[in-house]
Amino acid sequence: MSEKDTIKSTSTPQTRSSLANDLRNLGLTKGMTVLVHSSMSTLGWVCGGPVAVIQALQDVLTPSGTLIMPAHSANVSDPAEWGNPPVPESWWETIREEMPAFDPQLTPAFFMGKIVDTFLTFPDVKRSYHPVSSFAAWGKHQDKITDSHSLDNSLGEDSPLARIYDLNGHVLLLGVGYDNNTSMHLGEYRAGNMPVITKSSPVFENGKKVWKTFSDIEFDEERFPAIGEAFEKDSHVNIAKIGDAEARLISQPAIVDYTTSYLQK
Repeated sequence: MSEKDTIKSTSTPQTRSSLANDLRNLGLTKGMTVLVHSSMSTLGWVCGGPVAVIQALQDVLTPSGTLIMPAHSANVSDPAEWGNPPVPESWWETIREEMPAFDPQLTPAFFMGKIVDTFLTFPDVKRSYHPVSSFAAWGKHQDKITDSHSLDNSLGEDSPLARIYDLNGHVLLLGVGYDNNTSMHLGEYRAGNMPVITKSSPVFENGKKVWKTFSDIEFDEERFPAIGEAFEKDSHVNIAKIGDAEARLISQPAIVDYTTSYLQK
């Protein structure tokens, strides 16, 4: 949607303060640990754009809380794995030779949206070291969440998702659905019945670029909307408008445990 169309479809401009009020009405409070999945285009016209959205989240949480966003870079991977879109096989060796190694300071997120792209430029934001499935965090528990992110099982027990679970954190779906709820992948690991696959990415090791091979499960987020719908019938979820976007505030341990149980059944 163009900015002109966004303005036409917005009844009143959203601002840092109005978004902060909406977030509080949803149930976000000072000191919370919250993982945010977002779509800027759903919020309506925002004075200050994604900067204002992030500042509103920080205003409500304060530095005593922790704001986390996925900063995934699926393109920092073996081109043989690419399917959306694929590249010619004749390019593969050139890509493997020339692709820059993952650098948390330099590597952009890949198709994660304007809010995530902007969050990565904010001061005092720390990013975990995983070439494909990194997370960025700001606030009290940022070190606990981003340190020691395992290369294997990127969204499993040694990932930021498990640390958010340990901290009894929350998930904020801001204009997006359950298919964007990365925490549900932790439930896939814990269900214990997902196929295991091998991946590879370029990383720095002793200051030099090397291609590292690692194992992971084959994710299946296509099931997440149905699991989310069932979860909402059985559990309380805070639902309200943030700007023009429908938003959900969810207990992260609750949705992880529900996903685990659902998949085991």
